[in-house]
Amino acid sequence: MNAINRYELYVLEEGEKPVEVSEDTKIPNAATIKIVKQDHTLANMIRAQLLSMPQVLFAGYKVPHPLHPYFLLKIQTDGTITPTAVLEKACTNLIGMLATLEGKFKREFALNTVEGGVQEDAYGVPTSGSGWEGGGSYVDLG
Repeated sequence: MNAINRYELYVLEEGEKPVEVSEDTKIPNAATIKIVKQDHTLANMIRAQLLSMPQVLFAGYKVPHPLHPYFLLKIQTDGTITPTAVLEKACTNLIGMLATLEGKFKREFALNTVEGGVQEDAYGVPTSGSGWEGGGSYVDLG
C-alpha cells in the first residue's frame, strides 16, 4: 500500500525540526507555522486555544495530505503580540488546562473507587456489585 511505516508518523528524523515558522509577507502580523509529526488532534486543540485569546484575529490549520504527518497553522494577531509569542502562550495555557483536567479526572476516579463509593456502569447507572450478580441488564434467555 501507499502507507508509510507507523514510526515515521511520530519519530523525528536526524536533523528534522519539529516546528518551522515563516512570517507572512502579504498579511500584517501573520505567520504560518509548520508542525511536524502531529495531526488533527493537536492542531484543533491549538486552534481552539488561539481563538479564545483576544489578541488573535485569525487562527486556522490545514493538513495538506493525509500521508504526510504534519499540519500548517496560520495565525494573525492584532499587533500587540507576535504570532510566535501568542502560539507559545496558547500552548502554555493548553498544557495548564490539560494538567487541571488530568488532576480532576484522577481525583474523581479515586473518589469512585473508594470503598463504599457508588459504582456506575458505562451509562452512569449505579451498580450494586460487580458482574452479573448485581441484577443489571442481564436477560435469561434459557
